[in-house]
Amino acid sequence: MRRGTRYGALLGPLLAGGATPDLVTRAARGLGLPERGRYAVVVLGTPVPDAAVAEGPDVDGARWWWGTAEGSPGDVEGREVAVVLLGPAGPARAAARLRELGAGPGGVSPVVGSLTELGAARRLAGTALLTCDPGSREIVRLDERLPAALLVSRPELSTRLLAEVFGPLLTAVPAERSLLVETLEAWLECGGSVGRAAARLGCHRNTVFNRLRRLERLTARSLSRPRELVDLVLALDVLRLSSAPPGPGSGG
Repeated sequence: MRRGTRYGALLGPLLAGGATPDLVTRAARGLGLPERGRYAVVVLGTPVPDAAVAEGPDVDGARWWWGTAEGSPGDVEGREVAVVLLGPAGPARAAARLRELGAGPGGVSPVVGSLTELGAARRLAGTALLTCDPGSREIVRLDERLPAALLVSRPELSTRLLAEVFGPLLTAVPAERSLLVETLEAWLECGGSVGRAAARLGCHRNTVFNRLRRLERLTARSLSRPRELVDLVLALDVLRLSSAPPGPGSGG
């Protein structure tokens, strides 16, 4: 794992995307990276922990190069960015390592096969970062958050979705709104089991039934109709992500 002005200068054009073949070759030689390999990009919403920047590969054999997305377009400008030449365990192990070191919030891109794809990977990692719960320290992989990633990628449509699905709910008394949202979240996390949701919330199952029916009336959507349930789940994601950005200086 390396970091410094020299490495940042070589990484910058790769992370920006659109580097010429000659520039890619020079960067590969200067960084000691193969032009083709299994790569992922990490974008952090907070400064990288010192423990994450050390010489040599990690226990999985992955090699890390840290830089900063200076001058990069979009929401990741000025953020800490890592290019990871992955080990056998892939991006899941890279994400786990960052969690163990207390990094986060952060987003991890899907695997790409060459240095020329790092610009696209950086953009996808930045999108994954935007799906992190506000105020959290979580590290998420884009492939785990694709529906939420679609929402944060089109904020004007997300705003419209929230107003269309949850409009009447958002005008309810704050205490009632919080209670209904909490109940819906518990019901979803419990796989649609009213009994388990009631146990988690510490109330009677009839109370959960009544709250869910109230939610259905307010939103004019039924939890038993798959397409309408999708609307409610996506609106819930927008509500979760709209309360605050996932780190200092975030856009969106």
